[in-house]
Amino acid sequence: MRNQYEKELDTLNRYIEEMGKGITEAIDVAIRALMEKDVESARKTIGHDREVNHLEREIENLCLRLLLSQQPVATDLRMVSAALKMVTDMERIGDHAADISEITILLAEAGYPNDLSMVKKMADEAIFMVKESVTAYVERNASRAAEVIRHDDVVDQCFVDIKKKIIEEINQNIHNGEQAADVLMIVKYLERIGDHASNIAEWILFYITGEHPEVTL
Repeated sequence: MRNQYEKELDTLNRYIEEMGKGITEAIDVAIRALMEKDVESARKTIGHDREVNHLEREIENLCLRLLLSQQPVATDLRMVSAALKMVTDMERIGDHAADISEITILLAEAGYPNDLSMVKKMADEAIFMVKESVTAYVERNASRAAEVIRHDDVVDQCFVDIKKKIIEEINQNIHNGEQAADVLMIVKYLERIGDHASNIAEWILFYITGEHPEVTL
């Protein structure tokens, strides 16, 4: 019985790592498609979201099975509980990668902005948070998880700076309003990706330490 329990815990870990790698790849490809105006890659990212959703269901089912049939205690209970919370944020990151790709396709038809350098910088910061949160889980590294949470301020500031710039551009040329709105949606999705990565890191800290930071460390 214990051997089966250990196997299922190992499977849960493997699924979480697999889902983490999947969402990291999704956001990587989504941003690269945006920067390179690659519609085909954008479409692939949208299709990839189904795989992420499938893994979410597999993890949820496994967690519920462990909770109902095995009654895990202490660290194991924290791991299962954290996994149930984490997969929701992971799935949302996958959704946002697909959302960005959908806008990439729209921009291919309507015309891309001349300068996406600030968006690329923000994307790099958000992707850093996602990758670090996945690494923190794999390595059971509380310091990495804490750094992800702190880094959310960087992504938030990027959003504020880009929003200010977009408003200035709209005031200068009202005819670019639709294009500017699309870019604003992209950076809003990036800001949400940062929030979800921070949430994941908080649940990793709960798993490792038994304490969940309510706001900041």
